[in-house]
This record gives sequence, C-alpha cells and structure tokens, in this order.
Amino acid sequence: MSEVWWYLSRSSGLVATVLIVAALVWGLFFAARATGTRRRPNWWLDLHNYLGGLAFVFTIIHVVSVYQDELSGIGLLQILVPMTATGWTWGITWGVIATYLFALVVFTSWPKKLGSRRMWLMMHLLSVPATVFAAVHAWMVGSSQHQLWFQALLAILTGLAVYPAVLRLFSVVAKRSRQRARAAARPPVPSDPAVHTATPPAPARERELVGSGSPR
Repeated sequence: MSEVWWYLSRSSGLVATVLIVAALVWGLFFAARATGTRRRPNWWLDLHNYLGGLAFVFTIIHVVSVYQDELSGIGLLQILVPMTATGWTWGITWGVIATYLFALVVFTSWPKKLGSRRMWLMMHLLSVPATVFAAVHAWMVGSSQHQLWFQALLAILTGLAVYPAVLRLFSVVAKRSRQRARAAARPPVPSDPAVHTATPPAPARERELVGSGSPR
C-alpha cells in the first residue's frame, strides 16, 4: 500500500506543478490583454480560474498522499510547519510555503473576490512566488530530479511562465507611459478661476462710473 501512495504522491505532484504553471500563464496572458479575439475574455478568465482550482485540488492530493506514505518520513508537523522536516529540510519547506501562498490566492479569489481590489491584487500576485517555490520544491525533492525528461519538463515550464510574465511587464510599462503622455498633453487648469471673474478689469470700472454720472 505504501508503494501506491508513493506513486500517487509523485504523479499528483507533477500534475499539480504543470497545472500551477498553466494557470499562471493563462492569468498573465489575460492580464496583458494578449488572448486574441477568437475567444471572449470571460472564457479565458473562467479557464484561468478552473486551472487554478484544479491545481489546488491536485496539490491537496499530493500533500495527503505524502502524509499517508509511511516511508516518506513526513508527518503532520512537517506538512504544516516549515523547517521541521529532516533530510530535505529546505526542499520540503519550499513546498509548504508554496501551498500556503497558493491557498491564499485561491481562497481570496474563489468563489468570489474578497476585500478591495487592491488587496485582491496583492494576494493574487502571490501566485508568482508560489509557482517559483513549487518548482524549486519539485527540483530539490522530486524522485525524478536527475532524469532528463524531468529536467526538460521544468525547463519548458519555466520558459512558458517567463514569456507571459515579460509580456505582462511590458504592458504595464506601456500603460503607464500612455498615462504620463496624456497627463502632459492636458492644458493647465487655473488654480482659482474665481479670481479672474469676480472683479472686472480697471478700464471697465472706469467706463461704468463715467456712464452712470456720479453726483458732484
């Protein structure tokens, strides 16, 4: 039975890593408005949310199967508290931190956004370090870490994640540049328009006095 849990922990970890990267890639493409016009934006957003939720489900399966595997040496303390595992202390720690960060991202975005948009955005950006920590965890403690196919898979996933991240960064820089250009092109607004309209010019006042004929 322990061998079954070992295979389940290994396969669920690989699937969770692929789904985490896929959810991140879809989210970055959607945020950068680089999804094209063949599909509506809601379709891409729903796909991103679906992949994120599915990745979290496989993450839970991975954690449970590691806990059930008697030969892993991972107990409840090592699952919940970083830096408590022996042997692969940092490798397990990165996985624990990634799980916590990923849980924050999921439960502040689904089924409904919690809090203000600024807080939601700050929480959602945690998916980037969570993905990095999950990849480091897979690299350090994965049973296939020295095999060529596993190294190629991680390299492909890294490339797939970096490209939309750079694309998103360029879109943010371009948006801010357009905002600064529009702000510089606006005509200056008078600080106090009432100062220019409350009192008529001096020549106008003199013509009013002459026309009215003040008593001598």
